[in-house]
Formats: sequence, C-alpha cells, structure tokens
Amino acid sequence: MPKIMLTAAFANPEFASSDREKGLDHLRSLGELVDEPAILTPEHAPDLIASIAASSVYTDEFYEAATDLRIVARWGVGFDQVNVEGATRNGVIITITPVHMDAVAEYAVAQWMATLKRVYTLNRLSHQGDFSIIRTYEAQHTTLGLYGCGRIGQEVAKRVGPLLGEKGRLLIYDTRPDIAEVAAQYGAEVAASPAALFAESDTVSLHVSGDETIVDYDLLSQMQPHASLINPSRGNLVNDADVHRAIQEEKLYYYVVDDPVNDTRAIHKDHPRIICTNHNAGITVESTMRLDGKGIEQVTAAIQGRKPEFILNPEVLAHPKVKSWLTE
Repeated sequence: MPKIMLTAAFANPEFASSDREKGLDHLRSLGELVDEPAILTPEHAPDLIASIAASSVYTDEFYEAATDLRIVARWGVGFDQVNVEGATRNGVIITITPVHMDAVAEYAVAQWMATLKRVYTLNRLSHQGDFSIIRTYEAQHTTLGLYGCGRIGQEVAKRVGPLLGEKGRLLIYDTRPDIAEVAAQYGAEVAASPAALFAESDTVSLHVSGDETIVDYDLLSQMQPHASLINPSRGNLVNDADVHRAIQEEKLYYYVVDDPVNDTRAIHKDHPRIICTNHNAGITVESTMRLDGKGIEQVTAAIQGRKPEFILNPEVLAHPKVKSWLTE
C-alpha cells in the first residue's frame, strides 16, 4: 500500500476538528499515513507516494530514493525547506497552499494598532507598578508603509483604508511592473525606493517572499525614532543584529517579528521593544482548516492522476516520471 506522509501539524490537538478527521479518513482510503520525521532521510522514501510537508528538509538524496513520490504539498507557502530544484530534477511536483492570507493580514493590522497604541510598553509599565500616561498615536494621522504588495500585502491594503481615513497615508514599495495600478486600487502612493518607504512611514510592514535579508542597519537608520517595523513574513528578511542595534540607538521604537526567539533572534530575548511570536500569524482555527483541506485536495489529485492546484515548479510536468502518471 502506498504511503502518505503528514506534517506534525495534523496531530496538533489545538486544531482538532471533525473536518480534519474526515480529511484524514479520506487519505487513509488512499494510502497508509505516516508521520513526517524531524530529519528526513532516504530510509523514509520507499513506497512514499505523497507528502504534506512542513519543516523537514527534503534533500537531493531523499528525492533520488523516493522513486514513487509524486507530490510534496507544502502546508503553507514557504518553500525553502523542500528543495524545489531537487524535486524538479527527480520528477516531483511541489505545491503551496496560499489560503491563509486573511490570517496574516489581520495579524499585520493588529500589530500595527498595538504598536501605535504602545500596548506592549504600557503592559510592561503597568506590571512594574508604573502607571504613567505615555505618548500614543492615531492611525488617521500616520503613514503606513507596505514593503511588498502581493497576495498578503493587498489583503492588508484592503483592511487599512477605514483606519487611515482621509488624513492617513498608505505608501507601498514593490518592484512589480504594475505597482502603480495596484496601488491606485487601494488609494495608495508608490514609494520610489525602500529608503523612501522607511523614511516616510510611521510603521513599515514587510510582505515579501523569499529568505534573503533585505533590511539592514542602513535602511533601519532611515526610520523615525517613534516608528515601528512589523515583519509577518520571514525572520531572515531583517538582520537581527542590525535591528537590535537600531532600537538601542533609538532609530525606531518597536520591531515585531513572527518568528520565535531562537537562532539569530536569540539576541532579542527579553527585549521590551522587540516582540517575537512563534510563526503563528497565519495559523488560526479557520486558516488551519483551509490549509488542511487544500493540502489533502492537492495530494488526492496527484494520487488519482490529476494535476493539483498551486504548482510551484510547473516545468516538472514535462518530466517523464510525471507524464507516466498524469492523466488529466
């Protein structure tokens, strides 16, 4: 019987539901369910036909051994761990599940409000017995900068208009060729450069794919001392040492990142103005149901010989291995 590998997310009791159980029952009708291991090796490859993946690293050696594997469906949109090039060489489809944009957009808006209202500072002061009244800000008198205007950036743009009102300003930087037209849909202006975006914004929210560092000390130094940087995307987009230094030097006030305090972010531990969350922005009760459903739908399609949605490596469809099973 073929095997279907599942991320540990499916076993998280926080998100147990009848819909999830129905989905798992459906997968059991297609194959034997096995857990995605923390460390994936070629020994896990025999009889594996599909995987709904999260954080394991998919190596060339694994793909070479996984001769029956048709699809690796990412439970989410990050794909740095699944080795797209190796998958393509070995005839494995990689898909993503971009169904959690609403959750991430709401997180960004919530953090924008929390930083303007200095919620984290006021909470700390109150718990310390300091009941001072401090300076906070209204959204309608500020400029919100969006670095990136893809799916999630546009979901943020949709939501912030009523909060910015007539006096507030939405500023967007993106390299896409149609950015002027996209920005106009949301009543936004286009920033000429990242430096301009950071210099003119009271809050900057990052909505960029990939894992390369794009925010360093020079860019952070363009910000205003009261301004905040929100990063719901990837921790590595921002140089952790640089943002730590910039806050120490009062170049900006808050940094919010949706990544845990580990690895390079261990430097932020217990910092009162650096807020770290556990890469939870896109994970809600509702988005988890959508992520489950889309991943199950994608692997079902591949197992049944159909082309799944949201293929990241469409060139793989010409691979002899894929052509041998793809019937639609």
